[in-house]
Amino acid sequence: MLQVDNLTQRTRIVQDGRVANTFWTRMKGLMGVRDLPPGDGLLLTPANSIHTHFMAIPIDVLYVRSDGRVIDVDENLRPWRFARIRRQARFVIELPAGTIARQGIAVGDTIGIHY
Repeated sequence: MLQVDNLTQRTRIVQDGRVANTFWTRMKGLMGVRDLPPGDGLLLTPANSIHTHFMAIPIDVLYVRSDGRVIDVDENLRPWRFARIRRQARFVIELPAGTIARQGIAVGDTIGIHY
């Protein structure tokens, strides 16, 4: 079970998420997921880019350095898209669309990851 906290804002981003840390789990990602409720999410590690091919829903994406700092975000990334590579990213966190705006997550925030 994955939990992700925004340490800067003292909020919980992901309450009950999943981890993709092998080639196959990262490749599958959220393919086949039809609904991603608030509090859910997927941590891809290691990763510095994603694609949304074969996905059915848009997502928000956080790109995070190894020290937990958010270095970039993609909001409402629609299916069948490639995200550009963020060379400094070590982790990627995929979230339900609208999470970044709703929680006010910003570049520079520090993220705590627990699994």
